[in-house]
Amino acid sequence: MTFATADLFDHYAEQLQVCSPVFRDFGKETRFCGPIRTLKVFESFGITKSTLATDGEGHILVIDGGGSLRCAMLGDKLVQLAIDHNWKGVVLNGCLRDSAAISALPIGIKALNTNPTRPSLEGEGQLDIPIRFADVTFHPGHFLYADADGIVVSEKNLTKSP
Repeated sequence: MTFATADLFDHYAEQLQVCSPVFRDFGKETRFCGPIRTLKVFESFGITKSTLATDGEGHILVIDGGGSLRCAMLGDKLVQLAIDHNWKGVVLNGCLRDSAAISALPIGIKALNTNPTRPSLEGEGQLDIPIRFADVTFHPGHFLYADADGIVVSEKNLTKSP
């Protein structure tokens, strides 16, 4: 997979949404792309776990955690679950934990920050709905491209092999 978000912007600026630069890289892969699946959930990880336990089919899971910094909504066990089930990456509007372990795992992960506090297992969420954060509306089925420079989103696949 060869792309750079800066080059995509230079060629397709009118077709892209660009995320605000609020995310940090945590996974070993800093460049990743694929079709989007979305999840809206707040300070709970039950639905995140059940979603990551399904075949990701090379998708990126975009999680709107409400921007909460009070607890982690993702840890090394959930990230390993994502890898085991063919997810290409996760973008989390919230915190994660186990960042040292996650940094060695072969997946793209972007999140706001870290927090050692575990979230609740209880709680409901919504899967595959449009969600908005970081100045972007994420729609299931649209394409996300992430690298060290940031995240861009397009309605269409802009690379030959995402």
